[in-house]
Amino acid sequence: MLTNQEAIGFIDSGVGGLTVVKEALKQLPNERIIYLGDTARCPYGPRPAEQVVQFTWEMTNFLLEKKIKMLVIACNTATAVALDDIRAHLEIPVVGVILPGSRAALKMTKNNRIGVIGTDGTIKSGAYSAAIKKKAPNTSITSLACPKFAPIVESNEFHSSVAKKVVSETLQPLLLKQLDTLILGCTHYPLLRPLIQNVMGSNVTLIDSGAETVGEVSMLLDYFDIANTPQNKSAVNEFYTTGSPKMFQTIADEWLDIEDINVQHIRLGGQ
Repeated sequence: MLTNQEAIGFIDSGVGGLTVVKEALKQLPNERIIYLGDTARCPYGPRPAEQVVQFTWEMTNFLLEKKIKMLVIACNTATAVALDDIRAHLEIPVVGVILPGSRAALKMTKNNRIGVIGTDGTIKSGAYSAAIKKKAPNTSITSLACPKFAPIVESNEFHSSVAKKVVSETLQPLLLKQLDTLILGCTHYPLLRPLIQNVMGSNVTLIDSGAETVGEVSMLLDYFDIANTPQNKSAVNEFYTTGSPKMFQTIADEWLDIEDINVQHIRLGGQ
């Protein structure tokens, strides 16, 4: 039985899902959040699909023990390969980040030329292309794997000159494609947004797939009548990582801009 006072669970391969949490804190201030980032095994992009499914289930099972009322897979790679399996086995609503990002891109594009950047796993899955083509078959889609982006964010170097150089060099193939819309197909990438926008130019609209997902979360809370109310929110948000709590907290403090974040270390699977 779902109750409105239970938390919404967010899972990601690392800190990237905090970009989704940031939007959730803004749009859904009455909701309690439990976040788990599998930083010790990040990135998921280069891993075999079967392993990503296994890791995603391990994170999911941890949060299910916390009695969450909804699960947000705030990771594009995990969404691409594990969403359908997890959704089929859970009784609570499960939300991924790919469909909301695809819908937003189709809404924004004027010339029907959309780019997608993501991890190797997300790009190889073809999940964004499939979602977009299903709704708009004539759309031109250019996909590009950016395997160096997530590690830059995880190592807290997204403000560095190295990050600027890597982003500039990686995105060069997209500059001749006449894109007017670019999907940030990894929840780590919004932390690199200023650098990406600078390379792509002001005429290209960047779509934050994670931020778009929160709109769907809000809709489902209303649909299932499980939205929390101000008078019921008492417990604090919880943050867990399989990696370094100190590194996680440094990034979380800067990105979320909230005080007293308590990050706890946990172990999953065979760690």
